[in-house]
Amino acid sequence: MSALRLVIGFLLLAGGAVAQDAADAVAPETGGSGIVSVSPELAEALKSKSSGHPVEAKNWMVAAANPLAVESGAKVLRAGGTAADAMIAVQAVLGLVEPQSSGLGGGAFLVWYDGATGEMTTLDGRETAPLAATPLLFQDDAGEPLAFFGAVVGGRSVGVPGTPALLQKAHDRWGRADWADLFADAVYLAEQGFEVSPRLASMVAADQERLSRFQKTRDYFFVNGKPLQAGQYLRNPSYANTLRVLARDGADEFYTGEIARDIVEAVQAVEENPGVLSELDLAIYTIKERTPVCVDYREFDVCGMGPPSSGALTVGQILGLLKGFDLSNSGPEDPVTWRLIGDASRLAFADRGRYMADSDFVPVPTKGLVENDYLSKRAELLAGDDALPEVTPGNPEFDHTLNWADDTAIEFPSTSHISIVDQYGNALSMTTTIENGFGSRLMVRGFLLNNELTDFSFRSHVSGVPIANRVEPGKRPRSSMSPTIVTRDGKPVLVVGSPGGSRIIGYVAKTIIAHLDWNMNVQQAVSLPHLVNRFGTYDVEAGTAAESFTKPLEALGYEVNQRELTSGLHAISIGETLLGGADPRREGVAFGE
Repeated sequence: MSALRLVIGFLLLAGGAVAQDAADAVAPETGGSGIVSVSPELAEALKSKSSGHPVEAKNWMVAAANPLAVESGAKVLRAGGTAADAMIAVQAVLGLVEPQSSGLGGGAFLVWYDGATGEMTTLDGRETAPLAATPLLFQDDAGEPLAFFGAVVGGRSVGVPGTPALLQKAHDRWGRADWADLFADAVYLAEQGFEVSPRLASMVAADQERLSRFQKTRDYFFVNGKPLQAGQYLRNPSYANTLRVLARDGADEFYTGEIARDIVEAVQAVEENPGVLSELDLAIYTIKERTPVCVDYREFDVCGMGPPSSGALTVGQILGLLKGFDLSNSGPEDPVTWRLIGDASRLAFADRGRYMADSDFVPVPTKGLVENDYLSKRAELLAGDDALPEVTPGNPEFDHTLNWADDTAIEFPSTSHISIVDQYGNALSMTTTIENGFGSRLMVRGFLLNNELTDFSFRSHVSGVPIANRVEPGKRPRSSMSPTIVTRDGKPVLVVGSPGGSRIIGYVAKTIIAHLDWNMNVQQAVSLPHLVNRFGTYDVEAGTAAESFTKPLEALGYEVNQRELTSGLHAISIGETLLGGADPRREGVAFGE
């Protein structure tokens, strides 16, 4: 089966749902008020996902997870705003219309390419553990790890949110538009109401028991005791008021004012799983500028967020292990291609579990993990004909004494990704999250609080050896978020990222390979069915052409699992024009002019 047939076969399966999403996501017109409504042009862009054709534009483009959010970002870009300005408007709306995925109560990683200077910058807006947290936070009295959802629901799992501070930092650095104006669409939608999308409704229905435990959350997501339904209009005046405070006073008010006090009270006073977050924890939170992690792949440089993200390092390792193999010759139809990609991913994930964590707290061999000689040596393990029977961490060059145990942290998918290119040549890739769907399930002032602390390892040691990603006061949990900008000769050629828990890494790596090695356009690359291997079992995307690889992969020695793999990839390629792709598995869209 050809690569194009693989893509089209999948799109035909998804097309009906895409068209329905387009209809269900459109908000009522606003009588010329200037407040957000989905334009006919954007609705057409939404439908284009089912055709395999990317959206094309000359000047600017935005791709994100909900049409209303994209429309808001498009208004900002059309008016001369930067990618940073548009991101703020997009995030403010996303926090309203897909609260299960991201929002003011969560965190984000941002990668920025500056069109004027050619510089790459990464901003770390990851949540932090409270000062009162200890490595025993997610252990019972006997020292055994808590069950995952036993740790998630309630205040124990809540870290200091980073998203509001990241919005402010990005605007201070790169914004042109008036800060307060960037929240206007989200305020309007929160007050007047927005149409509940099929995805939000389905996730509420699937999480009824946990969402019902806390009154504010229950009152918002249930009407007369029944979960929200697709097509219902939902208002959130509390969120509108919170945004007004941010618009008027800036992000500082979130961390030192009444909002901060309400967050702390919600975390500490809840009867189920009270947490230890304090007002001091919020007051001392800072955004950190980190050195980008870049790995050369073919004639390209693939750049992203370093620790505490494992994204750029692990994506970089996968690509670095594969660059000695001619993937363009074997192509996506050959099971041998997926053997190489799958085992390269397994090798990278073995290193991830051993070495990657918040580099402010533990020494991480960042340079050694992506050093060419190290990856070339590791790539020799891929030279066989069958699946690797066993995968263990390597020994990268390291300038500290090293003795870490392997991590056991669970990272569940519920995240969102934003890709933007503006008329000034700036490019932005930002992945944003509250971790598990609906986070801690605690709602404050119209937004949900994260459960990001459960991205730490629940165990602190294994056989007396410490785990790098254990809980520590003030530490940022490891993440798999992989916002990425690919450059060639110092100029951006691809902006990409995805939600999806630890599978984000595989989704992003596959999309980069599909675009660079297999010459797929961004919509084809985003839509290509998923095959992901992290720890040995090969996940193939159910209901797609990827299922045809089940028997060939089993013959190579893999255990294969057919399952839903609902990424949310958003990508923009940059050449003579801008081409955008949005994941048909979700409700997002790419749009530009």
